[in-house]
Amino acid sequence: MEMYENENDQVDAIKRFFAENGKALAVGVILGVGALVGWRYWNNHQVDSARGSSLQYEDTVSAIQADRPETLAAAEKFAADNKNTYGALASLEVAQQFVDKGELDKAAAQLQQGLAAAGNDNLKALINLRLARIQVQQKKTDEALKTLDSVKGEGFASIVADLRGEALLSKGDKQGARSAWEAGVKSNASPALSEMMQMKINNLSV
Repeated sequence: MEMYENENDQVDAIKRFFAENGKALAVGVILGVGALVGWRYWNNHQVDSARGSSLQYEDTVSAIQADRPETLAAAEKFAADNKNTYGALASLEVAQQFVDKGELDKAAAQLQQGLAAAGNDNLKALINLRLARIQVQQKKTDEALKTLDSVKGEGFASIVADLRGEALLSKGDKQGARSAWEAGVKSNASPALSEMMQMKINNLSV
């Protein structure tokens, strides 16, 4: 798995994947349709539905980025109505809006909704990382640690280690935080993340 410095890089990578491969995936579905008319109709319907969701998602994100007053409610509705990858990605966008407003409970609820819609393991991991970060901010450290336990994959190890250290330090467990960050430094972390964790370790000694 490709290594990333933070969750934003990973979200961008997933968005690029669907943008670059969405049409190819749709073509693959169509080519795989059997001779039965019913199957052809069903698959074509699925492809059209996915294409429509993709366009709606792009419009929703563009509106959010334009900071239109009516956008957030529309984006929430899109995320709730689309139980697929695009709905999950929209939940990430909406959750970030709530974080920026300081409404962490609403942000966490959006991410939980996104988790239920996400079918991709990497996307689920990204949502869980965002959720754990919010839970740390909410001082729900035990919940954050449990959320981090569900994130699997070597590519996420360094970010998990960093967040685990933050959660443990919030609980007053300095030794646990040190161990988590030391493990993160030894993992395949990006130079910037590795340096940041080393600074946190050094600050524990101050």
